[in-house]
Amino acid sequence: MDNAWLDLLPWPELRTLGVALLVALLLEVVAGWLLRLLTRLTHNLLAARELLQRARAPVRLLLPLCGVQVVLSSAPDQLLLIDGARRLVLLAMIAAFTWLGLRAADAIQRVIVAKHPVDMADNLQARRIQTQTKVLVRTLSVFVVIFGASTMLMTFPAARQFGASLLASAGLAGLAVGFAAKPVLGNLIAGLQIALTQPIRLDDVVIVENEWGRIEEITGSYVVVRIWDDRRLVVPLQWFIEHPFQNWTRSNSSITGAVLLWLDYSTPLEPLREELVRLCDEATHLWDGRVRVLQLIETGERAIQVRVLVSSSNSSHNWDLRCYLRENLVNFICANFPGCLPQLRASVGSASGIDLVEQQPSGQVVEAERQPPV
Repeated sequence: MDNAWLDLLPWPELRTLGVALLVALLLEVVAGWLLRLLTRLTHNLLAARELLQRARAPVRLLLPLCGVQVVLSSAPDQLLLIDGARRLVLLAMIAAFTWLGLRAADAIQRVIVAKHPVDMADNLQARRIQTQTKVLVRTLSVFVVIFGASTMLMTFPAARQFGASLLASAGLAGLAVGFAAKPVLGNLIAGLQIALTQPIRLDDVVIVENEWGRIEEITGSYVVVRIWDDRRLVVPLQWFIEHPFQNWTRSNSSITGAVLLWLDYSTPLEPLREELVRLCDEATHLWDGRVRVLQLIETGERAIQVRVLVSSSNSSHNWDLRCYLRENLVNFICANFPGCLPQLRASVGSASGIDLVEQQPSGQVVEAERQPPV
């Protein structure tokens, strides 16, 4: 049998490849065993456990690549395609390091969020910390990706020369790139401003574009506002820096709301105040006990306006409380003082005399005493 074809095989390259694959396999097995052991040892340590769990996949890729790079670096330079193999493994290592940085940042975010839950009554501090953490981690992730991509490009001599030529020939091209990247850079800077100054936080109640909603998500470029009817309003980050808006939970979630009632001049206000006290005492899960006021605030030609002020621990409870009071106060007036609803009175003149006509709350017109002509 002719075995001359065996002499044509690149044995040095094959031996180098075999050693590299063996080292990579060995390091992958060792890395997996070591990470599983560390995960079991740090089961009760939240930060270490999250970091190890998130870093497991990139580390199991990175360690074999490091071993392969060591083998290829020690191989002779005259081997076939050795330069291409070294560059390819180096690019894969940079990508693995970038992946590891992203997973580490995500692990830090998960630990901070887990230690500061927002499912509690007084969650202002937790929402502040979560907002800062999520915005800063997303900004850090952008920088990690940019740094990784730049490092990969710098491994190519042509790319280094291209970057130097771009820097040397800045000017009009630089201005064009700057204008093109203005929305991206503006949102990035706005995200840092929001993270540091915190005009908005997660779960804040806001009025944006005349829409009532809660801050549901803050990304690196936009904010998602969940409107009361479950629609989502997507607003760029820069909008919150450049435009005024209402934040109902800036310092705390307590809020005071008003209920307006139009009534007749003959309405007695003291029974209404007593009924307001009774209703608020019944709705203790909605009323926080701070404000409970009934006042006459305006007088018109035909009716008076009564305002009821009540406070609640948050805007959702206050909305429910106002609807509850409005409904029950109207029912109380209809049941006890039906003549105190707004009425329309008119005088009708005729050739034979003057008829006084009164418009009752039910809409029925009755004729009053007929007076003789003057």
